[in-house]
Amino acid sequence: MNSNARLQTVLADTSIGTVLPAIAQLNLPNWWLAGGAVRNSVWRALFGETCSLVIKDFDIAFFDLNGDRNQELTAKAQLTDKFPDQLFDVKNQASFARWRPGKRPYASTEDGVQDWLHTATAVGVRLNPQGEWEFFTPYGLDDLFAGIIRPTPAHIDNPDAHNKAKDFLAKCSCLRLV
Repeated sequence: MNSNARLQTVLADTSIGTVLPAIAQLNLPNWWLAGGAVRNSVWRALFGETCSLVIKDFDIAFFDLNGDRNQELTAKAQLTDKFPDQLFDVKNQASFARWRPGKRPYASTEDGVQDWLHTATAVGVRLNPQGEWEFFTPYGLDDLFAGIIRPTPAHIDNPDAHNKAKDFLAKCSCLRLV
């Protein structure tokens, strides 16, 4: 089984498999569900109860040069109405530099996701219009499936990446820091 098929098999049996179709129905431009929901679901499946990392929220990234904050809030409200026990963080990567001072503007959703702190976090999944799973894995899936915490190239010297890594290790001792 290839890595993408393995990832789909793991995620389909989690809350991601339930939430993903609802995200797809929002029709956000060039969207990906990425970040901690994907990472933590995989690590929890791999390491079981010894790993106390859980889904804190669903990070949904999309890209719309003409979008505004209302677009993010509307999508979040629709998902929250459908899944009131879940938290959603919906962000237009086109406006990222406006709400994160000092950050460079992104040219696409993928540009934003690959700039996330860790390789195992920079993993996106979505459903295409036919309901088929698609994957964005700029650093591959080896680190994710091996439980490796590695900063992305832009964050090798970023103290935030180091601090987050310590938090992951405290909650899931099976992980390895590289």
